[in-house]
Amino acid sequence: MFARHGVSPGEADEALDDPDALVFDPDYASQPGRSIRTIGYSSTAGRMLTVITVRDGDTVYGVNGWPANSSNVRRYREGDNDEP
Repeated sequence: MFARHGVSPGEADEALDDPDALVFDPDYASQPGRSIRTIGYSSTAGRMLTVITVRDGDTVYGVNGWPANSSNVRRYREGDNDEP
């Protein structure tokens, strides 16, 4: 995640813990429908991030994360939790 998108696990955790985060469960872009998409703010990164996680029983695994695109930033600011 860091090597490819410049997002550290700590920054991703901050975005996941954002109380105003938008959560799409299941992720609307997931073909198998197993992943969860979260758009949240990381104060360490100083920006909104899109973080993909997968739940396996009681455990949630981080799969990927990247800086949120302008569409996702707009949705976050407007609190738009509807699927695109």
